[in-house]
Amino acid sequence: MKKKIVIFDLDGTLLNTIDDLSDSVNFMLNTFNFPLKTTQQVKDSVGNGVAKLIERVIPQGKNNLYFENCIEIFKQNYSKNMYNKTSPYSGIIELLEQLHKQNYTVAVVSNKFDRAVKELCDKYFKGLVDFSSGEDEASGIRKKPAPDTIFKVLEKFRLQKEDAVYVGDSEVDIQTAENAQIPCISVSWGFKSTKFLKENGGQIIVNEPCEILTYLEH
Repeated sequence: MKKKIVIFDLDGTLLNTIDDLSDSVNFMLNTFNFPLKTTQQVKDSVGNGVAKLIERVIPQGKNNLYFENCIEIFKQNYSKNMYNKTSPYSGIIELLEQLHKQNYTVAVVSNKFDRAVKELCDKYFKGLVDFSSGEDEASGIRKKPAPDTIFKVLEKFRLQKEDAVYVGDSEVDIQTAENAQIPCISVSWGFKSTKFLKENGGQIIVNEPCEILTYLEH
């Protein structure tokens, strides 16, 4: 699997963001006196962008009269609080440093809103990530599992599908890589279990960030 670029998902793959996400979800729910959610319930609801997250956690989903307001309040609160409890997973900084030393291009694509993705990458991975982008459907770039974000990265760096590997923690990431026709490395330390990943088509599953290097070198 000799590659030139490693494209990462963000939440549940590079960063453990779940506590800050849960806090902002519950802040939003509390604002409208909606029932609060456990961390596990929020974990089960993330992966498809903010709108889908809010749809999954509020009563009546998209049919809720306050749906758009809920999205806005969540985003405002999360923007102010996304560094409170978030941190890189153990071994991630070392992995990114190794990739940098070995001249791999490193990109991050996420369904999280774009400003948050860029700010988080800048804070935690400054100098270690060559490109990062979040949800940008307003520009015609469809969210994952559509392959658009992958193709955007490849086009930017003038690389081919054969040069790329995708790393993520969910079924959305497995589907994204499949739709882009590139290999996927799934990680077991994120928001989904190994059992769940296998049931959803995961072929390569790693338990430690350093294992990713082993697959790239073959």
